[in-house]
Amino acid sequence: MTTTIKATVEATSDDKKATAYIVRLTRGDHHWSVQHRFSEFEKIYEKVKPWMAVSLSSPPKKKLFGGTDAKYLDRRKHWVESLVADLLASASCAKNAAVREFFSLDTSNGTGNGLHSVKSDYSLRSGDSPPLSPAFSSDNPDDDVTGENKVDLGPSERPTAKPRDFEFLKTVGKGSFGKVFLARHKADQHVYAMKVLGKAHIKKRNEVKHVMSERNVLISNIKHPFLVSLHYSFQTRDKLYFVLDYLNGGELFFHLQREKHFSEPRARFYAAEIASALGYLHDKDIIYRDLKPENLLLDSLGHVVLTDFGLCKEGIKAKDLTATFCGTPEYLAPEVILKKPYDRTVDWWCLGSVLYEMLFGLPPFYSKDHKEMYEKIVHQPLRVSQMVSPGTRDILNLMLQKDRSKRMGAKRDFAEVKEHPFFLAIEWDKLLRREVKSPFVPRVKDTMDTSYIDREFTEQVPSGSLIPSNSYMTSNDHDFQGFTFVESAVEL
Repeated sequence: MTTTIKATVEATSDDKKATAYIVRLTRGDHHWSVQHRFSEFEKIYEKVKPWMAVSLSSPPKKKLFGGTDAKYLDRRKHWVESLVADLLASASCAKNAAVREFFSLDTSNGTGNGLHSVKSDYSLRSGDSPPLSPAFSSDNPDDDVTGENKVDLGPSERPTAKPRDFEFLKTVGKGSFGKVFLARHKADQHVYAMKVLGKAHIKKRNEVKHVMSERNVLISNIKHPFLVSLHYSFQTRDKLYFVLDYLNGGELFFHLQREKHFSEPRARFYAAEIASALGYLHDKDIIYRDLKPENLLLDSLGHVVLTDFGLCKEGIKAKDLTATFCGTPEYLAPEVILKKPYDRTVDWWCLGSVLYEMLFGLPPFYSKDHKEMYEKIVHQPLRVSQMVSPGTRDILNLMLQKDRSKRMGAKRDFAEVKEHPFFLAIEWDKLLRREVKSPFVPRVKDTMDTSYIDREFTEQVPSGSLIPSNSYMTSNDHDFQGFTFVESAVEL
């Protein structure tokens, strides 16, 4: 069978714009087409990837806000093309009932050029190999934790939250291991963002350590105004739950794409709040390592809040080094690209890159070709427009210094950063008390406003399996030992 595929953006039946991918198939003299949204391609990929002929990279991650730029859509289209080719090239996949239904291989009569918009859960049928454990469904409605999935919380265990304590209102995001929901606590009516992760997927990808590290970092963030706070964490047999601040002002990435660049005062305000957050983490012996506009959210008053602590490294003191290659390509420091040991100053390089992007619209050494971009990061001198003030040019040159021993923050960390003339107008004590008014305040109606959330998420109805019939548990799943947490100030 030969296939060709093209992706188009077109109106759905309810007149709401959504990206759809039309797969045009040819078998001999027969031609037909099927159409699916990207989420449906992700679903079939998760179902059959153990039996695919080749290993395909994970789907491009959807941005919480925005996510309709041409570069991002091109990455999605390329991934869909690769997935279709791999599925149809694999004999075992092509025979799979879920795949055959997905492409209408049996239902199409093979005549004409009909377009089939297939709606199905694409579950594997009898006779197929067993599916992977799903992250958001449970075959057993009683989700109490027993056996190897229990976690022994020891003497620190205390009464905690449960899924049924919350009303799941809307889907507001999606990550590698699960989804994020807008959820309301039934007792006090407080609104949170609830991140729900599938244990099976985390274990399969060997990411338990990173998830537990994220949980530990989140607990330490409760008292800092520019770091997202964890209010509860708990677990059921199949899932982990993070209950976090709901920040509805949009990603910094979204606002930057819409406005192209920010004024110096606005960029300075955001940079100061980010620097304060990084300094706090460093005082806790934590390196952040993944600073980028997509990980910076605005709250309803326009203050920036740092989120997503999955790549944080704990236990790194002032002179300590680490060597794990991680981060986002556009923001990697030269020493990381060269796979040399690095220290806390990687975070100041990232802040310099984000500040540059806020002022000029793109990261400082950006290229669509990663190899070329890495060459520029490592070797090309920084070029800063004369259109910005001397203080701005100076701090960019100091933060984006390729030699980490000479980089801003190498000697006295945050204390060195905040003393730079670029931040002369910042009253740091007032900033930390959130008494400095943001130069931009998002237009949100109330705490439940989702107008800055992509409709691809908010149109998804939260699954009923998020609230199992019996979800209270003490657990003995040693992979996630100590995961459960209740903020001490919260009365359950």
